[in-house]
Amino acid sequence: MLAERKEEGGFRYVEGGEGHPLILLHGLMGGLSNFDSVYDFFTEKGYKVILPEMPMYSLPLIKTHINGLSKFLESFFEFKKLTNITLIGNSLGGHVGLVYSKNHPERINSLVLTGSSGLYENAFGDSFPRRGDYEYIKRKTEDVFFNKEVASKELVDEVFASVNDRNKVIRTLAFSKSAIRHNMAPDLPQLKMPICLIWGRQDAVTPPDIAVKFHELLPDSELNWIENCGHAAMMERPDEFNTILYDFLKRRLK
Repeated sequence: MLAERKEEGGFRYVEGGEGHPLILLHGLMGGLSNFDSVYDFFTEKGYKVILPEMPMYSLPLIKTHINGLSKFLESFFEFKKLTNITLIGNSLGGHVGLVYSKNHPERINSLVLTGSSGLYENAFGDSFPRRGDYEYIKRKTEDVFFNKEVASKELVDEVFASVNDRNKVIRTLAFSKSAIRHNMAPDLPQLKMPICLIWGRQDAVTPPDIAVKFHELLPDSELNWIENCGHAAMMERPDEFNTILYDFLKRRLK
């Protein structure tokens, strides 16, 4: 993904392609580059692909929670005049997509969740964050993936810098606590739009039984597994991820 980041209306985002809008939502310690392969594939396939930069570390602390990010999306979509959209969220981005879809179902065509929080997640646990311990952060970053080599030194360095930034640590913990408190189980049966679940079979952060529970609670969902894959399928197994997503969109877009 070589597209330039736009800055307008108080938002930062990447946008490319034409057609049905796909909105890609990164997770708490993720970034726009997590979706490079998705952006490249679907802009070539006749879709408009938009990646808003989620304000994980810039919201006022009182708004640093799941609902705060949902409100951010509401403002962004109003600014861009977007309707009939497909939301695609990884990890905390999926959770935000669920909350937004619950509050604004009239704007949603379909929803795609991959390694989403919203029911349960096992991120850094009670020991997070051990600041200054590079090897610990390296192991925790590698645990996100089945293939540990995906956790490049550049990625580990980014995570290490985040957990050693006091502002980011405070907000990371605030979002983590908000995600735990904001359990979506009672709301999921009310989400009637088509929902595609794409899950790594070896996801250690949001384990496979969480995907099964999502599938059971969502009335119009389909569950797709990617073998030998962890928490960020679009990064670790991009070809399989894009194939599953493309098939879903061709069948389910209204």
